[in-house]
Amino acid sequence: MGLPQILNKNLPGSLKSTPWLDAWIKIERDGKVTVCSGKVELGTGVRTALLQIAAEQLELKPSSIFFIAGDTSLTPNEGFTAGSHTIPDSGTALFYAAAQVRALLLEGAAAKLNASVSSLAIRDGRITSPDGRSIDYGTAITGIDLHRQANSSSQLKPSDSYKLIGHPVHRLDIPNKLTGGASYVHDLRPPKMVHARVIRPPVQGARLKSVDIAAAERLPGVLKVIRDGSYLAAVASDEWSAITAMRALTVSGRWDGGADLPNPQTIHATLQALPAEDIVILNEGNMKTPQAHSFKARYTKQYLMHGSIGPSCALALLEGGQMTVWTHTQGVFPLRHALAELLGMPDEQVRCIHTEGSGCYGQNGADDVAADAVLIARAMPGIPVRVQLMRDQENQWEPFAPAMITEIEAGLDRTGRISHWHYELWSGSHNERPGNAGKLAPSWLLSKPFIPSPSLPMLQPEGGGDRNALPLYDIPNARITNHFLPRTPLRSSAMRSLGAHINIFSIESTMDELAALAAMDPVAFRLRHLTDARAQDVVRAAAKEFGWEHREKKRNRGTGFAFAQYKNLMAYVAIALELEVQPDTGKVNILRVVAAVDCGQIVNPDGVKNQIEGGILQSASWTLYEQLQFSTDGVKSIDWSSYPIMRFSQVPTKVEVSLLDRPGLPFLGVAEAAQGPMAGALANALAQATGKRLRNLPLAGPQLRS
Repeated sequence: MGLPQILNKNLPGSLKSTPWLDAWIKIERDGKVTVCSGKVELGTGVRTALLQIAAEQLELKPSSIFFIAGDTSLTPNEGFTAGSHTIPDSGTALFYAAAQVRALLLEGAAAKLNASVSSLAIRDGRITSPDGRSIDYGTAITGIDLHRQANSSSQLKPSDSYKLIGHPVHRLDIPNKLTGGASYVHDLRPPKMVHARVIRPPVQGARLKSVDIAAAERLPGVLKVIRDGSYLAAVASDEWSAITAMRALTVSGRWDGGADLPNPQTIHATLQALPAEDIVILNEGNMKTPQAHSFKARYTKQYLMHGSIGPSCALALLEGGQMTVWTHTQGVFPLRHALAELLGMPDEQVRCIHTEGSGCYGQNGADDVAADAVLIARAMPGIPVRVQLMRDQENQWEPFAPAMITEIEAGLDRTGRISHWHYELWSGSHNERPGNAGKLAPSWLLSKPFIPSPSLPMLQPEGGGDRNALPLYDIPNARITNHFLPRTPLRSSAMRSLGAHINIFSIESTMDELAALAAMDPVAFRLRHLTDARAQDVVRAAAKEFGWEHREKKRNRGTGFAFAQYKNLMAYVAIALELEVQPDTGKVNILRVVAAVDCGQIVNPDGVKNQIEGGILQSASWTLYEQLQFSTDGVKSIDWSSYPIMRFSQVPTKVEVSLLDRPGLPFLGVAEAAQGPMAGALANALAQATGKRLRNLPLAGPQLRS
């Protein structure tokens, strides 16, 4: 539906860029209702929540709505599904668009039933007059054109009348996933489909000198071997034949060159020595204020991998001059533009249809494998081509979450309040998603390679590496600087929460250190520096539910607390937890986690809890265990042994989520809100349990042994 244009900044959510009502809601003459969204399901349950929102205002059962998401031919262009924006942006757009469509339905029915709008009842796709006559939505909308711009005001249902919003609704995507039904792009099997596998260079930057294509093409089931410069792929009638051909081409291939990687032992010093774009994101007050106590620390984070359970996959079909791609990208419209450039085709001749992938929040190999699919499908017109990466290819070539460094210097005045706060961070790019063909790894291998567009910082108020670098606490004198690194030695891009993970880890670790200097309870110290009433509420709620005031100090056990509002714009989350460290092994047992959450008006309470619980587990895995293994000659994390993630035996024994609902208030994104607070709470609990303050992620390992 084209690239978005800002048409009306006064409209709510994504209506700003796509104000046409029929871009979101369509009603056929037979009464069929279709709801569209440019945001897509990534496993967060947003498909269900978006349906709840639309169905609530339309007075329909969710099961009676046909829902379409992330299709460049059918849905609004909402960019990327990222940053916890789906419900605040797309949900808000549907909330108001559906209310306005409901008002138009009532107006149309009133004219046809010769009754006043206020006298009509509307329910389950029918509108009824006081004398019992009724018509369906298809009849009511006859003569009314929904291709009209939304109004800046809407007649919303009162929040106390909601039957769907604020109530649990079963997730639409769970049944097939639970029973092994077709759920993912990996499961698609269109007629006449063929399989393909790609051959990646042994290291990035290597060029293909020679390969025995003829021998591979003689293998059973092999249909074609495609080579374009250093780009190499095998197509076969079945998947195993494609893998066999891939292995043969890998063995016969001869490669030359490739850039050396830095020493992993000194990676943070290497990053700090790189040319940086210094961006001061806050500079308030006087940094030379008198102080009674001072504190200084440095924190680091390693490169992390997305670790998607299923390697990336895509299908493509070139037919009648149209390239159609089924992909689990998080941005169908930006990807379409990049693929069109890659193919030398107009945007409108490329269609991207989102189909779920089995795991990822951020940019893994999904966009790259979509590029593989179209390059191979171009050579196989009229035949659907399925491409799936191998595990080692996914791990070695995906864009990693950047390694980062933060440094903080803070002080307390004589009253025990924070007097000044000087914070610096160093980070490569968190945003290398495809906006042009050069952002796609396969394009680098072609005989005429594409050049990536320059890496640019993501600016505040949301930020990238500096996301959540601005504390929500009241600090009179503060200077915060983002040292953005345009070029770094390893490919990096978005992963869930971006820089918020380490920034909140650093801030909340420091808050505990400062509380100790002030001889104050950590929760009381935080409350003393918070004037945002909603922030205070979640802090108090988490402390109360956990029983913070009555906690007991036990040997080898620690309790920790942390708080943040994601991006200082989205959901508020406070977390209290208790853990135990086995001193002889360093093993960490997370015994209990309590989270309090304020995400504004709650759509689906079960969905919110799912996301907070999932974020707690994911952050625990990052914070305690995860670290990309590499050496000067390449990435070494090629499987689950060389990149261990949290096992079931390491999952917290108990996780409790307390929700603070705010009926009538705007939706606040929640999917990425727990990662930072969980990291901070873990760090603070480990410090108490071991007597050692650890500042270099990951935290678990030999350093916890005593």
